[in-house]
Amino acid sequence: MNLLEQIDLTNIPKHIAIIMDGNGRWAKKQGQERLYGHSFGVDSVRATLTACKDVGVKFVTMYAFSTENWNRPQDEVEGLMSLLVYTIANEVNELNAQNVKLLSIGDTAGLPEDCQDELKNAIESTKNNTGVNLVIALNYSSRWEIAEAFKQLASNIQAGDLTISEITPELISSTLSTKHIPDPELLIRTSGEQRLSNFLLWQVAYSEFYFTPVLWPDFREVDLYKAVLDYQSRERRFGMVSEQL
Repeated sequence: MNLLEQIDLTNIPKHIAIIMDGNGRWAKKQGQERLYGHSFGVDSVRATLTACKDVGVKFVTMYAFSTENWNRPQDEVEGLMSLLVYTIANEVNELNAQNVKLLSIGDTAGLPEDCQDELKNAIESTKNNTGVNLVIALNYSSRWEIAEAFKQLASNIQAGDLTISEITPELISSTLSTKHIPDPELLIRTSGEQRLSNFLLWQVAYSEFYFTPVLWPDFREVDLYKAVLDYQSRERRFGMVSEQL
């Protein structure tokens, strides 16, 4: 029995978040510059979407570029931006062929104009697709997102549209950029690193974490299946004890 056949299709995480890590280390192993690894990571995105479609995952959020990534060497940042523009533009037909709907979170207004344009075009082109929802986190960080939410809530209080006593966890969730997306049940990080790197800090409060040593450019369908099987082996208690479930 292969891994896909072992998966219980009645217990699939609706939303999987992925920190795509290890592109630079993968490139160095090939004797190449870091950007070489980023370009090969696109194949892993395709493989992941195929695997998610196979098992019935509805949302996949991928951490593509954080607000902290601007601190990387200028030539790498410029190369990443060019790669993003090229990739988004060239993947639209494939996304439509696979019935994938593209969404984004993050401060996209801070991206180069050509990147913004291609992203808007891709989102518009795929908006009627009904398969996997691919959420790309671009120029995103969780602390930025939470700070922006607090600014909005403070503005509403100042305008008299909200009182402090009305602020609840549910209201905060509805003010975040992920308000139309369910919280992830499973978070995957590749490359062996075991940290969140400022990614969806509010949303992963009760997510299951899966860390794999596989570098992102090597991540394929079988690796997604392994993560889902590991998720299915967990007992998710949400603060309760086993006897209450």
